[in-house]
Amino acid sequence: MADDEPEMERPSVPEADELIGVRHPVLSHGFVVLVDYMGNDAAIVQAARVSYGQGTKTLRDDRALIRYLMRHRHTTPFEMVELKFLVRLPIYVARQFIRHRTASVNEYSARYSVVPDEYEIPPPEEIRRQSTANRQGRGEALAGTVVDQFRGDLERVSKQAYEAYTTALNAGVARETARLVLPVAFYTQWYWKANLHNLLHFLLLRLDPHAQEEIRLFAAEMAKITRVVAPVAYEAFEEFQLEGLHLSRREQRAVKLMLDGRPPDLACAGAGLPLTREDGQKLKTGEGVEFLAKLEQIRGSVA
Repeated sequence: MADDEPEMERPSVPEADELIGVRHPVLSHGFVVLVDYMGNDAAIVQAARVSYGQGTKTLRDDRALIRYLMRHRHTTPFEMVELKFLVRLPIYVARQFIRHRTASVNEYSARYSVVPDEYEIPPPEEIRRQSTANRQGRGEALAGTVVDQFRGDLERVSKQAYEAYTTALNAGVARETARLVLPVAFYTQWYWKANLHNLLHFLLLRLDPHAQEEIRLFAAEMAKITRVVAPVAYEAFEEFQLEGLHLSRREQRAVKLMLDGRPPDLACAGAGLPLTREDGQKLKTGEGVEFLAKLEQIRGSVA
């Protein structure tokens, strides 16, 4: 091997090795397991230095280099790290997972195997009204009678569906057809493998407060494992992406107006970020509302 070629050895993280095969429970019957991983922080640095050449060795230490890469969105070196999970989750949560098409997925097949009698009944506090601000999310609490009715109905429907499923199987109906009676509350599982760049993008979206609570719980466990495999990269991800803020051109204009002395509402008006409707009613969503939320986030983060 030439003197200027990188050493070829498999990076290892002892703390991550101890996590392999360990179940991290989520919801009633779900879990996240680290099956395997390839690479760590050192693999990111190694890939970057192969790309950038010898000069980076004298300019930055490893942590500074990783933070530079994350800050400036140089994503390719992060693709050199991969994590493989085994995830058991309700079908309705799996349908959100699969929106992230950058992972390699192999799912438990209900065509070959019998679906276990396991389904998810959300806890009472998670059964709430439709949100008026987030059109695809939950909002305020519901009356206890409504919550109890829904949970009871879900329990009853799930039991009846599984009885119909087993009856169909016993009568000779093919598994691939019998499964049609099962609702999305039932569980599935899959192997989920992604490189670190795509995994962090998944976490960025699914740790967000606007994401559904159930998938946030799975993402939180995956985030804990990811932090162990590549702690420096995850720290940079937290600072520059997860806890960072993006300001649009109009939002930057509003910030400038605020620095010039205008209050936030007038700065929004001057920057073209509406806060009210034409009839004078306050908006619950929109660019102006989101900008004010960013200001509150900044106030909270520096308090």
